[in-house]
Amino acid sequence: MELRVEDAMSLATHMLSASRLKHTLGVADYAEELARRHGVDPIKARCAGLAHDLSKELPAQEQLGLARFWNLFEYPEDEQYPYVLHGRLSAYWLEHYFKIDDRDLLAAIASHTLGRPGMSRLEMLIYSADLTEPNRTFPEVDKLRQSLYDDLDRGTLDCVEGTLIYLKESNHPIHPLTQLTYDDLKRRLTVGN
Repeated sequence: MELRVEDAMSLATHMLSASRLKHTLGVADYAEELARRHGVDPIKARCAGLAHDLSKELPAQEQLGLARFWNLFEYPEDEQYPYVLHGRLSAYWLEHYFKIDDRDLLAAIASHTLGRPGMSRLEMLIYSADLTEPNRTFPEVDKLRQSLYDDLDRGTLDCVEGTLIYLKESNHPIHPLTQLTYDDLKRRLTVGN
């Protein structure tokens, strides 16, 4: 089954707080804009943007319990830092309870927090739109937006690199999947040139 915009909007409206919904709408709008710019399906991008954080506000212990029950742990860090699980939880829930079968859409939702090697264009777009949506105001966000506007692949690499720099500078742990994503994107861009 396909995820429709009105269904994704209804889920987001009912499951998210006002502040999280504002962010989600910003991601959906920006994802649709980037999709039109870069030849990605804009409706699918909007749906993924609306659904990317559906599980974000579940308590950490509940996220851990669901991830354990649904067998979604991929790395030891997943259990240590449950805030990285909400994308996989949202994708699993949509697939198994709402019978959504669009693999690319589900992958974009699942990998929007950490990325993954071999990301599709939709996955890159949702990962990057989540970081740079219009409500974000951190230093360098305008440079990242310009990079994304110019080139989705390069812009996504810049977003992942910015995340790694932020994590290092603030002494936060770096999930191995984010490092693998960066290495993969860098390799893909190097081979492409």
